[in-house]
Amino acid sequence: MGCSCSCLKNREDSGLYRQLLAENEREAITTLLQYLENRNGIDFFSDGPLRALSTLVYSDNIDLQRSAALAFAEITEKEIRSVNRDVLEPILILLQSSDQEVQRAACAALGNLAVNDENKLLIVKMGGLNPLIKQMMCTNIEVQCNAVGCITNLATQDENKTKIAKSGALIPLTKLAMSQDLRVQRNATGALLNMTHSFENRKELVDAGSVPILVKLLSSNDPDIQYYCTTALSNIAVDEENRKILSLTEPKLVNQLIQLMDSSSTRVQCQATLALRNLASDGLYQLEIVRSGGLPNLVQLLQSNHEPLILAAVACIRNISIHPMNEVLIVETGFLKPLVDLVDYNSNTEIQCHAVSSLRNLAASSERNRLALLNAGAINKCKDLVLNSQENVQSEISACFAILALADELKEKLLNMGIIDVLIPLTKSSNLEVCGNSAAALANLCSRINDYSIILKNYNEISEFISNFLKSRNPTFEHIALWTILQLLDSNNKEIKDKIKNEINKGKLDLTNLTGENNDNHEISNLTMQILDLIK
Repeated sequence: MGCSCSCLKNREDSGLYRQLLAENEREAITTLLQYLENRNGIDFFSDGPLRALSTLVYSDNIDLQRSAALAFAEITEKEIRSVNRDVLEPILILLQSSDQEVQRAACAALGNLAVNDENKLLIVKMGGLNPLIKQMMCTNIEVQCNAVGCITNLATQDENKTKIAKSGALIPLTKLAMSQDLRVQRNATGALLNMTHSFENRKELVDAGSVPILVKLLSSNDPDIQYYCTTALSNIAVDEENRKILSLTEPKLVNQLIQLMDSSSTRVQCQATLALRNLASDGLYQLEIVRSGGLPNLVQLLQSNHEPLILAAVACIRNISIHPMNEVLIVETGFLKPLVDLVDYNSNTEIQCHAVSSLRNLAASSERNRLALLNAGAINKCKDLVLNSQENVQSEISACFAILALADELKEKLLNMGIIDVLIPLTKSSNLEVCGNSAAALANLCSRINDYSIILKNYNEISEFISNFLKSRNPTFEHIALWTILQLLDSNNKEIKDKIKNEINKGKLDLTNLTGENNDNHEISNLTMQILDLIK
């Protein structure tokens, strides 16, 4: 038991001390010493040892209270398990002492017990927050450190977070994040981080004035504090309202996060990149990250060997690439090759999805970029792997195909590459998004082309997809089918036109349920009437 044991023993040996003690206190010390000296197999939270400790807790003698607090602190270092109210109550009593030594040890004991999830809930239910908040505002660094550490542990439990946020703890935690003591800073920033996992708590945190402190601590020399602050800010930046506040109040934030992408700590790099990704949900931040020089760091991280870094970087560039003004700079900075390399990153489909989505964004409005994608092998790679990919990857690739197929300069190139061979099977997917994207791509490829030979070669399969979509009773699918028919009827190929007309007239492509009297969807009804007028 170390100091607790010797402390008790020295006091028990003192004759004067014995005279000052009540009979039950002397008995408690004697009993406790016996337990401490033969501690193997002793459950200190059971009736006998706990009763002895509680006797010391409720004593008016401050030395006995100190001994009890120290004993609880040492015992709980080794006894990390669920406890009941009888164990917590004496510790919470000690926590309200005015003696700093008792406060320090009681906070340590409670923090040790707060490692256990059940204890976390019980401590808060028993009113542990208020005395902990009081001890956080103590002038003693050791008491502060232990009290904040306990709050940090309690805040890892979701059920506690809202209670902590509404308890008044956030303002002292924010002040202690600027403590001169590194341990207090780490505990305080760790506690603030733990409070950022729900919208309501993030709002409480912003209202408590924590954001400027978190931003200021990004320049800390301590990697742990940097990590806690970048992660907390990343979580705060999830919310649109908070991003607006950050844009108005923290003009240096983007530059600081870009610098941290160069950190020697991979987890700081990762969180700084994720924070930028979340900020880049807004168009102004998408531009600011590029203008502040963030692209070279991102393209390097894309080629990292550390998967979480790759994921963070590719998610960030996906958001940045949404802004049309960024497209050319992204391509010129050398993103195409690493993005294409990540398309078949089979061990992580999320990386694949972000890579494909980034390529789709780059292709959305620039003919130059679309041709660059083609030349970089992106389209071929997507075509080759899509049928054997997970549904989430298929969804992104099919959406990319639909965008590419809108470009007149690419349509016949895509057909000659054999893209129709993967689009037709994908229109039969059980995933509605994959199905719809693929059909939209097919429809786009049927419009405004000179050579319909590949369409004719695959006409039966195209006709089958149109027929299935017309029967789907899904307005989006019906619209795609009707629009495809219109493109084929508008083609310069007589054979295609005749095939479509013949199948409509024979009812193979059934439009009867889609006319005005049978369908209250005006857009569907109007498209159907256009088709019927064309085939008269």
